[in-house]
Order: sequence, then C-alpha cells, then structure tokens
Amino acid sequence: MEALEGNKVKLVVEVEEVEFDKDIDLAFRKLAKEVRLPGFRPGKAPRKVLEARIGAEFARQEAFRDGLPNYYVEAVKEHDVDIIGPPEIDITDGQDAGPVVFDAVVEVRPSIEISGYKGLELEIPSPVVADEEIDDQIEQMLGQYGTLEDADRPAAEGDRVSIDIAVTHEGEAIDGLTADDYLYQIGMGAVVPEMDEQLTGAAVGDELSFDAAHPDEEEEEPLHFEITVKAVQETVLPTADDAWAKENSEFETLQELRDDLSSQASKGKINQAIAARRNAAADKLAELADDDDIPEALVTMEFENRVQDMSMRLQAQGLDFEQFLQFSGQSRDDALAGLREQASHGAKLDLALRAVSAAENIEVSDDELDEEFTRVAEQINRTVEDVRQEFTDAGQLSAVRSDLQKSKALDWLIEQSTVVDEEGNAIDVADLELPEDPPQPEASDQPQSDTPDESDSAESEGDDA
Repeated sequence: MEALEGNKVKLVVEVEEVEFDKDIDLAFRKLAKEVRLPGFRPGKAPRKVLEARIGAEFARQEAFRDGLPNYYVEAVKEHDVDIIGPPEIDITDGQDAGPVVFDAVVEVRPSIEISGYKGLELEIPSPVVADEEIDDQIEQMLGQYGTLEDADRPAAEGDRVSIDIAVTHEGEAIDGLTADDYLYQIGMGAVVPEMDEQLTGAAVGDELSFDAAHPDEEEEEPLHFEITVKAVQETVLPTADDAWAKENSEFETLQELRDDLSSQASKGKINQAIAARRNAAADKLAELADDDDIPEALVTMEFENRVQDMSMRLQAQGLDFEQFLQFSGQSRDDALAGLREQASHGAKLDLALRAVSAAENIEVSDDELDEEFTRVAEQINRTVEDVRQEFTDAGQLSAVRSDLQKSKALDWLIEQSTVVDEEGNAIDVADLELPEDPPQPEASDQPQSDTPDESDSAESEGDDA
C-alpha cells in the first residue's frame, strides 16, 4: 500500500497464476451455461472444448471483471484501508497470461484538526417540572369530569353555544351546515375562523350575519352565514381536592396524585433533555469542521447509506418511496435534498469526532469491544463468538471500534460542556440524572396463590431490544 496525495492510497495487488486460473475456470463454467454447443447439454461443455471454440481471451476478461473486485476487497481488509469511494483499477501485468498484477487507487477517510471544542455551551429544554405544568395536567383531568351549565354572560373561547345555523353559497344552502340547535364549541375552528370570531362575545338572542372565505381556494364567492345564538354553556370543573383524587385516581390524596404526575413528567423531561444535550453537542461540534475539509466522496457515501437505510425502513413498513412522498407531502427533489443535507452533517460530525478522539487520546479497549459484541449478540439472539466472527470475516472490526471511539468522544465532549435552558439559565447537570425506581418487593413478600398458574410451567422468551 502506498500513500498518495489528495487522501488517496494505491494498493498493488499480485495474484498468482494458479490462483487466478480458478477465476478463469469459474468464467468458463459461467460461459458453459450461456453457450450452446452441439453434443453437450447446457452447462456441461468442458473448458477445453470452450477454449477451442471461443478462445481463452474472452474467459480471461470475464475473470478480470468478476475476480478482481474480490482480490481488491481482500487487499482492503488485509491493510485495514478506510475507503470512502470506489477504486480505480488498472491491470499492469498478466493481461494475456501468467500472474496478474493490478493497481487500485482509492480515496480514504481523511484526518482533520478542529479547535474550540472544549467548554461548549449547549442549549436544551429545562429538565425541571414547573408547578404550572402539573396544574395544567390536573386541569385536563378535571376537564374529563366537568359538567355543562348555562352561563349568564357573553360567550367566550371554550364555551359551547347552542345555535341555529344556515350557510349558503351563491344563494344555495350548504348540506351539513344548515341545522337547528347545533352545539358548537368556540375556539375549535371546526368550520371557518370567522365563525369563532363572530361567536366570541355573542349573547343569547344575538343574530349574526357575516361572510367568510370559502375553504376551497378555487371558489371565488364567499360563504354566507346566518346564526342565531340560543344558549351559552360553560364547563364547570369539580374541585381538585383529596376527595376528588381518591374517587378518580389510585391515590388517597391530591398531593400524592400531584407527586406521581410530577415524577412521570420529570422522567420524560429528563430523557428529552439528555437526548437534546447529545444532539446539541453533536451539532455544535459538526459546525466546527471546515466544509473544505470534507471530501465529496464521504458525503456521497453517507448519502447512499441513508437512502439505503430509509428504503429498508420503508420496506419494513410495507411502503415504497413514492408512497412516502405522498404521505409526507414532499417532492422527490426535496426529500433527497434533505437526505443530502443530513449526509453532509453526518460526514462533518464523523471527522470531527475522530479529530477529538485523536487529540484527546480516546481509545477503545478490547473489553469494551467485547461488551459491544455481547450487546449485539443479545439483540439478535446469537452467540458472542458468532457475532465476533461475522464482524471479523466482514472486515468490520475497525469500523466497530471506530464507532465506539466516536461515541466515547461525544460522551467526553458532553462532560466538558455546560448546559443552559432556552432562556439562558444555567442547568445543574445533577438535574439530568434519572431518579431510581423504588425497590420492588421480593418474591417472598408477594401473596402466594393456592392454584398454580399455567404460565408458571412454561418458559417465556424476551423480545429483542
């Protein structure tokens, strides 16, 4: 292997004659299935007969086409070359006979240097649950048990009004929008915005007459509304107290209910903040990478990987790309442009994390590599030895180690960073730690059933993570 300029290397590959002859033999077998010769069934014509009829040159060219990519891949594995693009192959010897020698010039992943990555300030949503958030949840729960009562005042947003409504378009009544004693909640925007605006502040007995733009943009003439307000009703909520909490929840007091809601909300907000901190660190680091240092070949490779991953995920959901575009409301160009932008960000982040790893001497131990193999083995229900062997055979050990190294680099970067909320207030990292679940009672503390459960005699299998 020889290093070249422009993030490229040249692999000089030499294949012994006896080895390449196996590829020629495979080429003749392939030709035997395609060429029909008198006296021989398809695929049964001997090599010597084929050589005599069509010559050895054609089979040798087939062997070059089918065999050289395999030798190239073996050379890449042997030298652990981190390729990011297709090779340029040039046969330098053995075109006609004898051993084969070829050069493979390929672009490799570059190393870059970045600065300013220590002490980043990361903006994330606050992980602290405010009392107002719990108040809102309690109010939503109360709303499920609210009752409607007549209100002796003008209608406001959230009220329900009983109305007689007649809607016409160009003098003709609109089906479905002409009714008596129609119950409508103000603020829902279920018909047209103008209807909510007119009803807000209306009192019982008011007669409203107004025009509104037709929802169909192709219709130039407006809709005409005639509405009579017959009743205004407001939702009266029950009182949030211990009695209500005991009757409508599993808790004895309102405070216990609030504490549980706060605990659940806290876990959600902490998880959200942790993910946001990781994403923010990745985004900030990627911004430090110079666009000129990112090879187009690396962006293209990232783009192709994302397209393939998207295709596999859609296929698993029983969808194709055209259906996805239809559901998402995107054009093909917009969707691909979005993936390309993600690929560019991913390429910058990849090189930046490798730069941090190199600068800070972040390494991955063999024990950490074994832990990763164990994790993968548990996910796919295979043995650790099988997983390790598959990665080894595929020449992916270095890739796995690099992925772990980049993950450790991002963890290190996060530890060196400070975090603030959307308003710029500092966040204590202690607030980003998930609370431990309360200990579960031991099996001996559980009440024992007199009747054996059928499920006790059967083994259960856990789902893959």
